[in-house]
Amino acid sequence: MPLRLKVNDIAFFERPLVFARPFRFGAVTITASTQLFVRVEIEVEGKGRATGASAEMLAPKWFDKRPHLTEAQSLDGLRRSLAVARELYLANRGFDTAFGLHAKCIGPQVAACAAEDIPPLAAGFGPAEIDKAILDGLLRAAGVNFFDGMTGNIADIDARLTPDVDDAAIARFLSTRERLDRVAVRHTVGMDDEVEGEGGVADVGENAGARYFKLKLNGDPAHDAARLARIGSELARLPYATKVTLDANEQYADLAALSALVDRLDHDAALEPIAANLLYIEQPMPRDITKASPLGGLAARSFIIDEADDSYDAFPQARALGYRGISSKSCKGIYKSIINATRAAAWSADGRYFISGEDLTCQAGLSVQQDLALGALIGVTHAERNGHHYVDGFADTPADEADAFLAAHPDLYTRAGGKVRLAIHDGDLLTGSIAAAPGFASSIHPDWSTMQPLKRPTPRVSQEQTA
Repeated sequence: MPLRLKVNDIAFFERPLVFARPFRFGAVTITASTQLFVRVEIEVEGKGRATGASAEMLAPKWFDKRPHLTEAQSLDGLRRSLAVARELYLANRGFDTAFGLHAKCIGPQVAACAAEDIPPLAAGFGPAEIDKAILDGLLRAAGVNFFDGMTGNIADIDARLTPDVDDAAIARFLSTRERLDRVAVRHTVGMDDEVEGEGGVADVGENAGARYFKLKLNGDPAHDAARLARIGSELARLPYATKVTLDANEQYADLAALSALVDRLDHDAALEPIAANLLYIEQPMPRDITKASPLGGLAARSFIIDEADDSYDAFPQARALGYRGISSKSCKGIYKSIINATRAAAWSADGRYFISGEDLTCQAGLSVQQDLALGALIGVTHAERNGHHYVDGFADTPADEADAFLAAHPDLYTRAGGKVRLAIHDGDLLTGSIAAAPGFASSIHPDWSTMQPLKRPTPRVSQEQTA
């Protein structure tokens, strides 16, 4: 079923995005940002021309957390990643498969960004967003939905970037996929979020009936333990069982600090409600320390990488260090998620190795729909969803556009409090409508006429130039 295509044009647009409440994770607090939109024009061999689209929030100080960069400079790195990727994708003038084009561009992309002091995780952002839009156009041209297209490997994903996996394993994994009808929401509790009382973690108006919770950590074992004890007490009040994950966003300095937290989880009775229901701990240490630090005895608890997932070989390397899982985020690359899910399935039949669903504030519309579809394809049964929590529905999206998404996907959105917003059904999101029409998880596109062209990055002055 694979089809070949060529890209005729790539355009970037943006909208301002104001948060309804501060979101503090790691060393950054976000109160506003920018939502990126990508529009591609492609020609599909034997099918004609098609338009594809994708969307993602530009997250400051996540892809590149280096302290000498301002938040604005970290966003400039993402904009530059997009611009470099655009040049590379458009330079390939012949027909190729969607994955073949990605495979040709990803190595030169990382190298070109490295020359501009942009690290690999940020370098991958540009191709990730363009790939999503290309896939959307390809599926539309072929007249198939995301799930049918991917089980037939319409993008022709193969093992050329991953010598530890063979082509047959990837094809077998895709061909056996069955869409999850429901994906549970994992509710994020940021560092500035309320714990007790109204607006706290046990407030159903706040958590939308979630049975899964993602709790942010700040890297101080004593502080984190005290806060987790409070959260555990609140979760114990809910009339149903809950599961939790912990996310430090690289804030634990080293194995010693991490060991102190795990020791508290293992032995502090006040943490029993958390420890007994803990699924995994996500990206506790900085990515460079992670890659040099085997977990040893700590691996008795499940750990996963997220920010350290900056290359196609990151998961095998993490596995050798004692990590059991890796996150799927469409902003890190849909093809990498699929190959990592293939690996997890091949490495264990008992679920010892796994891929999780994490959300870097996917907003209502294309962003959350495409990320939800990716997880529902690869078997992510519960996923962090925080865009609906920190942003007020479709935010400042024009009302006509929000209404159009509601009409097209009535199982995924609802109108409440004067806004079109995500519809959560007994703690779950439904995936029926995102599989109902050709394209990547959306039967409609946003209104391009209401957007501005993506702001150009400010030229970066290196530390060497200022020394």
